[in-house]
Amino acid sequence: MAMNVAIDGPAGAGKSTIAKAIAKKMGYVYVDTGAMYRAMALYFLRVGISPDDEEKISSVVDNILVSIKYEDGAQHVILNGEDVTGMIRTEEVGNMASATSVYSPVRTKLVSLQQELAKTTDVIMDGRDIGTVVLPNADVKIFLTASVECRAKRRFDELVAKGETPDFDKIAKDIEERDYRDSHREISPLKQADDAILVDSSEMNIDQVVETIISYINK
Repeated sequence: MAMNVAIDGPAGAGKSTIAKAIAKKMGYVYVDTGAMYRAMALYFLRVGISPDDEEKISSVVDNILVSIKYEDGAQHVILNGEDVTGMIRTEEVGNMASATSVYSPVRTKLVSLQQELAKTTDVIMDGRDIGTVVLPNADVKIFLTASVECRAKRRFDELVAKGETPDFDKIAKDIEERDYRDSHREISPLKQADDAILVDSSEMNIDQVVETIISYINK
């Protein structure tokens, strides 16, 4: 049986960073769900569909096959047999992914692809609804969080390191608003699964969080 680990939590909690580190240490496949939405968005762009044409988007989702594979430790995103890893990180694709990921047929299709992958592979996935919707039977479910102040400080420090002059209060306000949106949306809202383990990383560094979660997996 494949081992499945689900990590959910609010924006800025460090889910992707932690999930990638655990995958590397344990030899699991890190499923970058965001990259899968981007690959789908690339398809929509290529066939010239407008992001607000929900009907047209719904009619073509079944023509799309997205998967993730690893070669020499690097993630490759495959769209209908083509490696599109280098093409999905543009602003245009990101905007299309953001606009189209709200449609139920898009989410349904990708969830089924993610579930297929999890049946045969040791995977770790992160998101907002992995433990509740995508992998409700995951072997280990983690709800990774941190205080708004802590998440805002991390984001603030990141931007300062890039030479920017961010406004801390605005960052904190944006995080609070995003938390509210994520937890109150109709489709797959952010919430802690009943059987998920709460890990608050406010007072922990990355290595400590990784080791904490690995200890739960090993149990």
